[in-house]
Amino acid sequence: MARVWYGFFASFGVLFGLTACGGASLDDYAGTEPALVLEDYFTGKTTAWGLFEDRFGKVRRQFRVEIDGTWDGTLLTLVEDFVYDDGETDRRVWRITKEPDGSYTGRADDIEGVARGFTRGRAFNWSYDIDLPVGDGTWNVHFDDWLFLHAGGVMINRAYVSKFGLEIGQVTLFFRKQ
Repeated sequence: MARVWYGFFASFGVLFGLTACGGASLDDYAGTEPALVLEDYFTGKTTAWGLFEDRFGKVRRQFRVEIDGTWDGTLLTLVEDFVYDDGETDRRVWRITKEPDGSYTGRADDIEGVARGFTRGRAFNWSYDIDLPVGDGTWNVHFDDWLFLHAGGVMINRAYVSKFGLEIGQVTLFFRKQ
């Protein structure tokens, strides 16, 4: 019987090791077009439509975001006004700096620490921890955000949301320049 359990755990370990290494790499998008330059894309007015799905794929929330972006040559400021399907509203103000190495760092009032991100070709990936209101409390969760620019100015954002290293849901957004 011990041999059966050993085989199970050994197989599980191999499977876990293979799937853990199988994720997308930002370098997979190097040289792809159209090239995404955050400060170019988000300067001005942008509208986004999105939803949050729990880990079982059930849509829990839908929303629209009106974004007003300004770029001063160093700092990209994004004022995001959220309207949820239940009528709730929220505002987040991002202050995003383009670093000398081409990476980005971002801060907002509900972000814990600093968001860090990188672009390659048409893709942008960044991650951060955020305090999200849930019921009567607040959960600190981790976001792993992937944005992809498409021809015609449409951008798709897929964010993987986790707590304690376990995925609790995904956010999907579609952006369109006004």
